[in-house]
Amino acid sequence: MGALHAGHLSLLENARKANDITVVSIFVNPTQFNDPDDLRNYPRTPEKDLTLLSGAGCDFVFMPPVEEIYPPSYQFSYTIGPLEEKMEGKFRPGHFRGVVTVVYRLFEIVTPHHAYFGEKDFQQLAIIRKMVSDLHLPVEIIPCPIVREPDGLAMSSRNLRLSPAHRQHAPLIAQTLFQAAEKGRSLSPRDLEKWVIETINKDPYLKTEYFEIVDPDTLEQIDNWIPSKAAVGCIAVWAGEIRLIDNIRFLP
Repeated sequence: MGALHAGHLSLLENARKANDITVVSIFVNPTQFNDPDDLRNYPRTPEKDLTLLSGAGCDFVFMPPVEEIYPPSYQFSYTIGPLEEKMEGKFRPGHFRGVVTVVYRLFEIVTPHHAYFGEKDFQQLAIIRKMVSDLHLPVEIIPCPIVREPDGLAMSSRNLRLSPAHRQHAPLIAQTLFQAAEKGRSLSPRDLEKWVIETINKDPYLKTEYFEIVDPDTLEQIDNWIPSKAAVGCIAVWAGEIRLIDNIRFLP
């Protein structure tokens, strides 16, 4: 959606390694914002973005107007199902319907062989994979690792909107997740969830919206560790007026 950072450029780097031609889309999608203020305040830096992409070797940049993505006659219907109802879906109703609509539309226009998505938006990645599978779309979804700032904070365009004080405290989110991964399976999933939430909420600059340890395929919250299967802890935290998300894997 623009306001590019090193995390976005890592997607491009991975794409360039495996493909002859790379296309980057920049489109602030109005249908995935359930808060008009969030849409209005979302950072937009098109000139800087184009400079970064040119320097990184991008072949084409697709920056369509809203009317091209959503012409008056355009209709798209897809039922996401239970994956939409959890975590982000509970707190951002309609968000994922907007996401699948714009991703499907971009796939229609660009017709890529491969599409690269960051693992920071873990639930989004799971939903897009499901849509591609359900609709038999001829594109392979390639997940890419989370890219972090030197202090651990997951890179996000929203980081630009953090106040200096909130930016100073925000790395506690990742630090707590890393500590949770070290604790691993010494605690039950629910006890570990409680510990993460309490640890972050001790900081007066941060407020946890949710932290859930889930099955990576179904996104169902788990009560017990499965010995042979990884789990993922997904989190959303408010740092002042800015909402940040992150996640961590718990290996078998």
